[in-house]
Amino acid sequence: MNKKYYITTPIYYPSANFHIGHCYTTIIADAIARYKRLSGYDVFFLTGTDEHGQKIQKKAEESNVSPQEYVDKIVENAKDLWKSLDISYDKFIRTTDKEHVEVVQKIFKKLYDQGDIYKGEYKGKYCTPCESFWTETQLIDGKCPDCGREVNEVSEEAYFFKLSKYQDRLVDYIENHPNFIQPQSRKNEMINNFIKPGLEDLCVSRTSFNWGVPVSFDDKHVVYVWLDALSNYITALGYLTKDDTLFKKYWPADLHIVGKEIVRFHTIIWPIMLMALGLELPKQVYGHGWLVINGGKISKSLGNYKDPRDYIKEYGVDAVRYFALREVPFGNDGNFSEDLLINRTNSDLANILGNLVNRTIGMSIKYFNGIVSNKEEKEDIDNDLINYAVKLKNKVDTNMDNLEISVALDNIFELFRKCNKYIDDTMPWVLYKDPNNYDRLSTILYNLIESIRIGAVLLQPFLPSTANKIFFQINTKQVAFDTLTKFGLYENNNHLNNPEVLFQRINMK
Repeated sequence: MNKKYYITTPIYYPSANFHIGHCYTTIIADAIARYKRLSGYDVFFLTGTDEHGQKIQKKAEESNVSPQEYVDKIVENAKDLWKSLDISYDKFIRTTDKEHVEVVQKIFKKLYDQGDIYKGEYKGKYCTPCESFWTETQLIDGKCPDCGREVNEVSEEAYFFKLSKYQDRLVDYIENHPNFIQPQSRKNEMINNFIKPGLEDLCVSRTSFNWGVPVSFDDKHVVYVWLDALSNYITALGYLTKDDTLFKKYWPADLHIVGKEIVRFHTIIWPIMLMALGLELPKQVYGHGWLVINGGKISKSLGNYKDPRDYIKEYGVDAVRYFALREVPFGNDGNFSEDLLINRTNSDLANILGNLVNRTIGMSIKYFNGIVSNKEEKEDIDNDLINYAVKLKNKVDTNMDNLEISVALDNIFELFRKCNKYIDDTMPWVLYKDPNNYDRLSTILYNLIESIRIGAVLLQPFLPSTANKIFFQINTKQVAFDTLTKFGLYENNNHLNNPEVLFQRINMK
């Protein structure tokens, strides 16, 4: 039986203005999901949209439409963007889905019935854009510590969730599961800044607006949007429904990938909800950094926003995916600019990979009419390349297990760099001048094609379109991970297809 792997991104606020920073989480999650699938895992990859809350209701009112009409119109934008980026999710959940709403109501009622939710009155600070409650001491200069905007004084009847009841249990869990919150810097932040100073009971309903999941036994109230949103990770699997097959199969989640700004919700509120429900906690929550421009956030108001599909149209989907996956060590903040995207495309994709594939196929066609034959015993110079190639899969496995995405790609591209050096060292164009060297020349080209094949097999999760183009050009069906166990599985005497440029060099504007 295949191993199971459940990976999620956060569900996104539906927007007509997604930027490259929004894509970062989903591209990373997609690469991990694809890698696990190719490694033999039974993967369930979840993403979706978070469609309730006060800010949605305000936007709808400004547009003179109902909130449902508003989200219906723009949620397709998210789906189109993920399609443009080759995102291979297994389910797209919307918090307005009938099944999700019904289960959220059941969860709220269950927590209320067992005494973990109680009615009271909320007085305090609320940030509408972040949908976040804050205490006075958590504010920075009187403003929201996440977005820096003004907060509102709120006073209304509300239900509260007993976070404080579970504080010691949560601390104990985190201490006994060192990989639960990663990277370490996020773990330290959650413990020192939020948990140890003392958890206050959380306001989990609102009465000042009505665009949300109604509390089933008190319809004046709607469920706090974060309680609603976080539940998606189990409602998507059929928790508390007649058919909970997926829930039994995939829960607990192996990995929640989230931006650093929402780690607090996923490592405090969410695990306490699960504890109260008597459910296992996810194995890991990883809070990554942001893609920023010149050290600042990407936004229309700052004049640095561009629709990601514009980059895809101009440079290709795999150039955009490669930048997101390769440029920034996962977990850190990273700078994004069009110049950096162009430089990375030119240096790695065009010069290292594209040039290698093009000239290797070109030489094979010129010297042997495109027939690739392995004719001689290997020499020391061959073995240096071969040894790296056959060990590469294990190295990349380790990188991916540690979520070292950029390192994994660098190790794959090291194989391509070694191939280019191998060409320079063996000088096929010199060997071609003497027919006595043709067997040696044929073997060198075979070694290159086989190394390119191995690299392309490993490249599939990251650059699926490019990998498929390489497979077509070298005319192989040996594209599964289980073909990486030894060197020499490329079909002997196989005929290559004509070379085509994988990546054009881009001129700086």
